Amino acid sequence: MLELTLCSMLTLLPDYLFRRYVQGKRIGHEITLFSVWYELRWGITTCLILTVLLIAVVLYNHPSSENVTSLFRTVSIYPEVGGRVSEVYVGYNDRVKEGDPLFKMDSTRQEAALATARARVAEVDASAATAEADILTSEGKFQEAKGALEQAQDELRTKTQLQQRNADIVAAREIEKLQTLVATRQGAVDAAAAAKQSAQTRISSVIPAQKASAEAELAAAKVELDRQMVRAGVAGRVDQFVLRVGDVIQPAPFTRAAGILIPEGAGENQLVAGFNQIEAQVIKVGMAAEATCVTKPMAIIPLVVTREQNVIAAGQIRATDQLTDLSKIGAPGTVTVFLEPLFKGGLDTVPPGSSCIVNAYSSNHDLIASGKVGSLEKIYLHGVDAVALVHALIIRLQAIVLPLKVLVLGGH
Repeated sequence: MLELTLCSMLTLLPDYLFRRYVQGKRIGHEITLFSVWYELRWGITTCLILTVLLIAVVLYNHPSSENVTSLFRTVSIYPEVGGRVSEVYVGYNDRVKEGDPLFKMDSTRQEAALATARARVAEVDASAATAEADILTSEGKFQEAKGALEQAQDELRTKTQLQQRNADIVAAREIEKLQTLVATRQGAVDAAAAAKQSAQTRISSVIPAQKASAEAELAAAKVELDRQMVRAGVAGRVDQFVLRVGDVIQPAPFTRAAGILIPEGAGENQLVAGFNQIEAQVIKVGMAAEATCVTKPMAIIPLVVTREQNVIAAGQIRATDQLTDLSKIGAPGTVTVFLEPLFKGGLDTVPPGSSCIVNAYSSNHDLIASGKVGSLEKIYLHGVDAVALVHALIIRLQAIVLPLKVLVLGGH
């Protein structure tokens, strides 16, 4: 309607003024309801053609979208292991910080396992102290056996020398007994040395390995116990959290979430818009834009395009056991564009998830100033930039009419 009114001022109105004041034709006489088309046919035809062209130029070069919202993500609250809830630390719609406890599962079995693991570590430490004492005992026995061996060897050596001097002084049987005694005590020395080596190996290798294993079991038991406590992964607000002590809950995907955690700053300071595919070549990063939102009526929010998604969701495909028929993909998708407020705090009062209307405006100033275009193209580009005023007026009319449309015409 605005475009038609503007075009009629340039075509239909001059045609009527020419008929009225140059040709002398009057409304109700020469210009009647039945002769309007014939008398004003040039103005009407030119007005309609110019209106269609103006609408095409405005909509193409200054795209608009009603598929606009401030998207935000949520974090589902699940336990890592299933069981019965023993404690709940937060309530409905409470705010939490990262790492704050949300609820705790019954941990009787895990606490018993942790106590067993700690006892196992203490047992290994006690074994280490016992092994130290065993080394000292083995050392004493080794020295004792070594001394007895040396004594038997000295006695054998003395008796052997006496026999060599005079065979009648020492009997051969006594020499044999001493040789057997030396061999026996040598065995005792070897046994004591082996016992000492075993004790040293136990304290240097076996007990450290046992302690490492016991400490690993203790760490695993602590991890299992910690898993019974469900904590907030990020700072935010807990919503739809109705979990109570005694409820039985399972990890995903076997049951529904215990609640939803909405992270701080989720969806704030950014709008996501879906524009028609034909406008993909027009939308550029850095374009100025304006928005009006249902949650903030009667207000225009200046924006700027910060990012454009380089793929269209409608073409997404998954590998399956059947070939995809393109006719069954569905409706064409939109070009996803991310917009941020031009001024700080522009979206602070717009709640995440709000529905908005966005207009983006092309600017050819730099291209015109570069001198790379001809005169006719300069005139056209100036006209393209000028008609952005039409869309700017339209979004302001939409901002004014939006409360009426929602509250009255919407049936609320």
